[in-house]
Amino acid sequence: MELLIIGLLLFLGVHSVAILAPRWRARMVERLGERPWKGIYSLISAAGFVLLIIGYSHARAAASVLYVPPHPLRYVSFILLLPVFPLLLAAYLPGTIQRRARHPMLVAVKLWATAHLLAIGTVPDVLLFGSLLLWAIADRISVKRRAPRPHPEIPVRHADLIAVIAGLALYVLFLIKLHALLIGVAPLAG
Repeated sequence: MELLIIGLLLFLGVHSVAILAPRWRARMVERLGERPWKGIYSLISAAGFVLLIIGYSHARAAASVLYVPPHPLRYVSFILLLPVFPLLLAAYLPGTIQRRARHPMLVAVKLWATAHLLAIGTVPDVLLFGSLLLWAIADRISVKRRAPRPHPEIPVRHADLIAVIAGLALYVLFLIKLHALLIGVAPLAG
């Protein structure tokens, strides 16, 4: 469980700098430069992510149950997960979805975390998905208050169509094969 907590602290900590210390972040970018800052940020983020994955895997092996969700919530979670991959792709494909959702990746994280909390009630799952849900909510509130950073937009023809079709294909692929392969849990089994 310790590795999971350390991983969450590193991963969410580095992702929370803009929420908790935006001026410090701006000073560091100015002092180090954009690329070195992103390099350090990426290394800390990657280390946290690796520890999070290893820690989650170990913690799941001997997980205590906090609650047992009613079986129908499992189907609700499948529905909540439907837009997750299209939203993730829309975060990188400038189009109407990206414009309307304003920050589609945060919406995707909130839906993903909520869906998992509705379906699974073990300690590591609640810690992981609950932390990510709280972080996404805090980041969304913070994004509304921050001055937008300029992002070069490269127009993508049919961006929304690509996001929806490719996103739904990824969702089906995850349901059928990838979730079991990568996470070790077959969502459609049982």
